[in-house]
Amino acid sequence: AMAAAGSSWLVFGFSTEEAAGEPGPGLGPRRLEPGPGGIRRVWPAWSYVVVETGERAGLELRSAGRRRQLRGWREALPSETHVVLRGAAAARAWRRGAGLRSAAWSRFLPRGPAPSPLPLLPGGFALPRPPFYRALPAGLRARSLALGTEHVLLLGTGGDVHAWGGGRHGQLGHGMLESEAQPRLVEALAGVPMAAVAAGGWHSASVSEAGDLYMWGWNESGQLALPCKALAEERAQGEEAGAGEAGAGEAGAEATTFISIQALPALLDLPQEPEVSGVSCGSRHTAAVTRGGELYTWGWGKYGQLGHGDDASSDCPRRVEHLVAQGLWAEAVVCGPWTTYVCLLGCKGKLC
Repeated sequence: AMAAAGSSWLVFGFSTEEAAGEPGPGLGPRRLEPGPGGIRRVWPAWSYVVVETGERAGLELRSAGRRRQLRGWREALPSETHVVLRGAAAARAWRRGAGLRSAAWSRFLPRGPAPSPLPLLPGGFALPRPPFYRALPAGLRARSLALGTEHVLLLGTGGDVHAWGGGRHGQLGHGMLESEAQPRLVEALAGVPMAAVAAGGWHSASVSEAGDLYMWGWNESGQLALPCKALAEERAQGEEAGAGEAGAGEAGAEATTFISIQALPALLDLPQEPEVSGVSCGSRHTAAVTRGGELYTWGWGKYGQLGHGDDASSDCPRRVEHLVAQGLWAEAVVCGPWTTYVCLLGCKGKLC
């Protein structure tokens, strides 16, 4: 999602300072330093983030307190080993830390109408690691594309969803745990036009044009907002320690039907049933923005990436109350592997 120039961003979770071995800022939210003209878009990796500023400076790579201008480039696709950048006439990849003098891969782009966002490229899509480019079947018309750790989701121009790649955690949504070498229609969503797709480490999400949210794949940390056995056992142990009643929590946990893998898309109702405008998936957590400007998060929370001021994981969607208390409107959300970036507006739709 592209934000207006001058937009403000909050960050929850793991920081590049922690990745560099330096003390991180703790569990509380922190402002993403805006720079000239604010920040329009972010592309996070694990140990760094690429941002698009509101000025003509273009992109900026930020890591461990250092900033590097990436002039002449318009979009980024980062990973821990390489970064892919796209400009007006070409897309190129460089190995991380090797500078921008010798590209590991390059592809010239034809002139034409405004392109679809990365990872999409004419005729195929980019990958942030070798082989850097894969072709798409000629008849497949794509609006957007999302990359997971082992799988790919494609949103078609008609609102259809195709998925392929690794499927051992049910992340393809085809109802089985088999991998798919080629794009295959997610039949469970057929007939329900989708507006957005997101791919996490091993889970997937989509938002319909009506604002309904669908989740599928791995639920090991509650990232699907479905009952998770590991989290229930953690809660039971905590209750036992607090109450001193051995076995009570375990009996309660056994009465629940737990879901470790959801191989078909499942409709998720958020509290108060708000309509969803956007969704993003981290490695093992999920964040959704509602049409009313609220942010809900769930899944793995070890680094505070859920935004609730603690490091607890959750298999239930929880509203981020910090934004509500500050009167802030969430316009968009982008998850890094262990972080959550939120684009903010004031409560009356003004830039904060």
